[in-house]
Amino acid sequence: ICMIAYITAIKMPTLHRHEEEKFFVNAEGRKESVPSIHDPPTKELSVVVPSYNEEERLPLMMDEALDYLEKRQKRDPSFTYEVIVVDDGSKDQTTKVAMKYCKKYGSDKVRVLSLVKNRGKGGAVRMGVFSSRGKKILMADADGATKFADIEKVEEGLKCLQPWPSQMAISCGSRAHLEKDSIAKRSYFRTLLMYGFHFLVWFLCVKEIRDTQCGFKLLTREAALRTFSTLHIERWAFDVELLYIAQHLRIPIAEVAVNWTEIEGSKLVPFWSWLQMGRDLLFIRLRYMTGAWQLETRKCN
Repeated sequence: ICMIAYITAIKMPTLHRHEEEKFFVNAEGRKESVPSIHDPPTKELSVVVPSYNEEERLPLMMDEALDYLEKRQKRDPSFTYEVIVVDDGSKDQTTKVAMKYCKKYGSDKVRVLSLVKNRGKGGAVRMGVFSSRGKKILMADADGATKFADIEKVEEGLKCLQPWPSQMAISCGSRAHLEKDSIAKRSYFRTLLMYGFHFLVWFLCVKEIRDTQCGFKLLTREAALRTFSTLHIERWAFDVELLYIAQHLRIPIAEVAVNWTEIEGSKLVPFWSWLQMGRDLLFIRLRYMTGAWQLETRKCN
């Protein structure tokens, strides 16, 4: 298995942008070049929202997020933000729905990055992160399962990690405190899959974080650059590799309890998605252990 993992590994992460992905369309319908995470930050916060066929669920999340962000900015004019909706090759009207918010709030606050083809959630988040302008970068799911105001909890978690070594730190939203309630609502089969996945995460990759899969994570700009430029996994298990990299780089990580509600319409297919994630977890461990994957920083082109 080690030999297969080593031989089949793509040694460096795929960080190439298609020509169409080097631009976003502003509120006036004109193309503008996307910024780079290598540039100095010009916003306090970037919110990256990976979206695949989310025309129905996205509006609720965007309404809640932008209502919170606008009210916060009115209270504190020094607070600046941007929301980057990354359409991960959707087949529905996700881009069209997101562009309505761009036109309403302006392209300085809401930007839509449309990917040419589906990369997977991890690939979509990475493209959004690499196009961000914030000092801090928040990953937030398009379904709005986590209350957006809980950003204050993960911000407090980040603050508690100070001083940040090399300005790097990560604060993860966590649903671990809700596990007993969620088990009561799940089938025995899904509960078994969940415990099996948690065991593999703990045994192979990440021991200190109970909930690696919550899509509500806040990173400093430096931590986002360092981890996402090394990331290989582009689908569901990317969170685990992200935290695996962070632990090996000794980036401090906080885990903070957040509110969470299961929203219908999940793209996760229970058995096959868990099987794919189990394979990815094994390959994460073996490929870094054998040196097939290295903790090297690369620039997106």
